[in-house]
Amino acid sequence: MTVADVTRTRRRWLVLAVGVFAQTAACSFVYGLPFVVPLLRDTAGLSLAQVGAYVGAPTVGLLCTLVLWGAAADRSGERGVMTIGLAVCAVAVAGAALLPLGPGPVLLVLLGLGGAGAASVFAASGRMVMGWFAAHERGTAMGIRQTSQPLGVAVAGLTLPTLAAAVGPFRALLLPAALCVVAAVLVATLAPDPPRAPRPAGAAPERSPYRTAVLWRVHGASALLVVSQFAVASFATEYLVREQGWHVAAAGAFVAGGQIAGAVGRIATGAWSDRAGSRLRPMRQVALAATAVLLLFALGDAVAGWLAVTMLAVGAVVTVAPNGLAFTSTAELAGPSWSGRALGVQNTGQNAVASVVPVALGALVGATGYAAAFAIAAVAPLAAAAVTPVRDERNGARRAERVSG
Repeated sequence: MTVADVTRTRRRWLVLAVGVFAQTAACSFVYGLPFVVPLLRDTAGLSLAQVGAYVGAPTVGLLCTLVLWGAAADRSGERGVMTIGLAVCAVAVAGAALLPLGPGPVLLVLLGLGGAGAASVFAASGRMVMGWFAAHERGTAMGIRQTSQPLGVAVAGLTLPTLAAAVGPFRALLLPAALCVVAAVLVATLAPDPPRAPRPAGAAPERSPYRTAVLWRVHGASALLVVSQFAVASFATEYLVREQGWHVAAAGAFVAGGQIAGAVGRIATGAWSDRAGSRLRPMRQVALAATAVLLLFALGDAVAGWLAVTMLAVGAVVTVAPNGLAFTSTAELAGPSWSGRALGVQNTGQNAVASVVPVALGALVGATGYAAAFAIAAVAPLAAAAVTPVRDERNGARRAERVSG
C-alpha cells in the first residue's frame, strides 16, 4: 500500500464524520420547524394552515435547488458546493431569527432560501462519500450517512421546543444556523474532494445515464418506498394516542426510540449490501418486508391492537432501511460525471412524495379508517419491489469502479 493509499484510508472516516455532521445540521433546520409550531401558533395567532406555510417553506427551497446543487458538484467538486450552501443556509436562517420581521412574505422567503442552501448538502455529501469509499464498504458508509436525517430530527426535537419557549419560536432557529456555520467550517477545512481519475485528453463527456430506464426505475422505486416510511412516521404518535389510549409522552418516547432503531437499521442494511455485493436485491427484499408490515398493521388495527403497535415498532426500522441502498445504487448507476445530479433527482422525488403522503393518507384514514388506509398504502412498497431493476445492477457495479478511481 502506497503512502497515498494509507492517507486515503485514514481520511475517509473523518470525511464521513464531517459529512454526517453537515447533513445533521441542515436537517435540524429543514425538519425542525414542526417542533415550534405550538408556540408559533400561540404567539403569532396563526391558523394551522397558515403555520403550515412556514413549516413547508424550507422544503420548497430544497426541492427547487437539489438538482442544481448536484450539477454544481459534478462540475466543480463537493467541498465548495457544501461550504457555500451551508453558509447561505446559516445567513438566511439567522436573518429569519434576528430580523424584526414577524410572520409575512419576507420571512417565508428567508426560510425558503435557508432550505435552498441546505439542499447543497443533500445533493453533494452523498457524492463525497461515494468518492472516498471503495465499492465493498460503500453501502455501510452511505448507511451511516443516511442516519443524518433522524439525528437532525432528534437534535431539533430535544432543543428547539425548550429554546422556543425561552427566546421565541424564530429566535430558536439560531441554533441550527450556528450548527450550519460550524459545519461549513469543518467541510472547508477537513473534507477535501475525493480523488478523481483524470479524464483522458480529448475524451468525450460521459453519456447521460438517463438514456435507459434503469436509473428512472430506481428513482421510482425509492419514491414509492417513501409511502410506507411516512405512513409509519407521520401517524405513529397520533395512532398510539387516539386509537390505543397512550399518554402523549409515552407515544413520543416510542417514536423517538423508533428513530434511533431506524438509524441503526440503515447502517445494518448498508453492511448487508456490501456483503451481498448488491444494493438492489436487498432493497427489493426490504420493500416486500415493508408491504408485510403495513398489511399486518392493518390486520392488527382491525382485530388485535398489540399487533398494530408491534408493527409500528418493526416498521420504524424496516420502512427506512432501504433509504441508503437507494442512494448508493443511484450514485453507482449514474457514474462519476452524473452522480451529483442523479442524487439531486433522487432527493427531489423522495421529498416531493414525502410532502404529499401525510395529507393524502390522512384524508384516506379519515374516510376509511386506519386498517383500510394502511392496506391500500401497502400497494406502494409492493409496486416498488416490482419496479426495482435488480437484473440491471451489473452496469452499476462497473460504473462504481470508475467512481472509486
